[in-house]
Amino acid sequence: MKQLIECVPNFSEGRDMAVIKQITDEIERSEGVKLLDVDPGAATNRTVVTMVGEPEYVIEAAFRAVKKAAEIIDMRKHKGEHPRMGATDVCPFVPVANISMEETVEYARKLAKRIGDELDIPIYCYENAAFTDERRNLANCRSGEYEGMSEKLKDPHWKPDFGPAKFNAGAGTTAVGARDFLVAFNVNLNTTSTRRANAIAFDVRERGRPKREGGSAAGKILKDENGKNITIPGSLKSVKAIGWFIEEYGVAQISMNLTNISITPVHIAFDETCRKAEARGIRVTGSELVGLIPLQAMLDAGKYFLRKQQRSAGVSDKELLQIAILSMGLDDLKPFDPKEKIIEYMMDDGDGNNLVEMDLAAFADETASESPAPGGGSIAAYVGSLGVSLGTMVANLSSHKRGWDDRWEEYSDWAEKGQALKDELLFLVDEDTRAFNRIMEGFGMPKGSDAEKAARHEAIQEASKYAMQIPFRVMERCLESMAVMKAMAETGIEASVSDAGVGGLCARTAVMGAYLNVKINADGVDDKAFVNDLLSRGAEIEKIALEQENEILEIVNAKIK
Repeated sequence: MKQLIECVPNFSEGRDMAVIKQITDEIERSEGVKLLDVDPGAATNRTVVTMVGEPEYVIEAAFRAVKKAAEIIDMRKHKGEHPRMGATDVCPFVPVANISMEETVEYARKLAKRIGDELDIPIYCYENAAFTDERRNLANCRSGEYEGMSEKLKDPHWKPDFGPAKFNAGAGTTAVGARDFLVAFNVNLNTTSTRRANAIAFDVRERGRPKREGGSAAGKILKDENGKNITIPGSLKSVKAIGWFIEEYGVAQISMNLTNISITPVHIAFDETCRKAEARGIRVTGSELVGLIPLQAMLDAGKYFLRKQQRSAGVSDKELLQIAILSMGLDDLKPFDPKEKIIEYMMDDGDGNNLVEMDLAAFADETASESPAPGGGSIAAYVGSLGVSLGTMVANLSSHKRGWDDRWEEYSDWAEKGQALKDELLFLVDEDTRAFNRIMEGFGMPKGSDAEKAARHEAIQEASKYAMQIPFRVMERCLESMAVMKAMAETGIEASVSDAGVGGLCARTAVMGAYLNVKINADGVDDKAFVNDLLSRGAEIEKIALEQENEILEIVNAKIK
């Protein structure tokens, strides 16, 4: 599945829109990147830009933007209220989808090195990308700001991580980092009191509230031996919060920054706020997302609230989103449109060219046309997705069966496994066609000179290997899905046992069909060790799939004869 990262560079120009546009034009001209937001500030003389895309594309777009900023922003003339040290002051990367923080750090450091090497800009790596604990804190890296950077760079202790240890008067210095995704999340209350909203905010935020003498709000703030305020921590880690009144809506809100949603996700923040509000006689009426959120965070919320209802969480993304929106009242103040709020959906151009976006008749018509794609590989993946969908259906029906209430979690687990396999197989429906197109692109490359012939041959070889790997992946996922069908044939609702059987038949068909595509694509691959390994493993998967099919059918036929 596609890896996505977000990049949020801050440029030291917030007043001249012509300058800002030159920088953002570099991003918009970059392939594979979506410019999500441009937020200039006149007082700070700073613009925060947000882009998202696959890592390599984002690195290229960020480099172009940093290069342009260095060319057109002169830090010798810059004044603003916000701390800053360079034309591109900071450039953090944020993991969004299908990518770990460790991988994100490597991409951040890759960009940092390129900026330092090619643009002669001193670079400090901060937060998760830092090489030392001291440099994790951006404030330490930026201390002295632009005006003090010339002397700072002379100190061996502050030698840059990349680039020259020499002051760049025009472009200054840049910090490149990797951090967790920050979500701005507001919770709406049935009160107009800022004071009461603040009290709840202090209950939940990590910093909590000052400890007072006698435990009274009017008591003197207690201090430790160093003269610092003693605090009573709040209940939520990685959460900043404050209460305020929103005149536009006539309600008080708790405004939160969730600085690490892997520690405190939105659904936990919402539920905990509900508990603390209720303890103070206040009711939460809904919530509001400011900015964007990763899809997985919303899916996790949907699953969380379904589990609280003791319902199966193995349902489609669409249903999970609906449950999340309803449960947190995200449309309390204004309509919540997932296409405008979820990063992955913002990245989707919705051009309708994907096979899985077609209706059933159009898909069949496209397959039957004279075009060679979609072919057997895509059809095998689709048949496999239908098979595991049937198994998932039986799991979901079983989780709701009257009298089986104590087993809902068992069936929910199977349904979640089935949904994940279904989603991956649907992805592979189109990926198989894309793999075929890559081979065709290779054959279309020029072949005049020896260098061109070599490049063409290498491209065809790599594409042909990939065209073997995709149907092989279909085989693996379909074999894995047969465990769902077998479990449902054995323990699922008996009225749907035949559906589990049909699912098993589909999975076996998909395995065998995908294996045919592995074998036919092997002819174009020179690497015989690679070919023999995949063919050998494919033969074993096919053998096991046939055995699994027999076992499933034996169970099914024993129950319906």
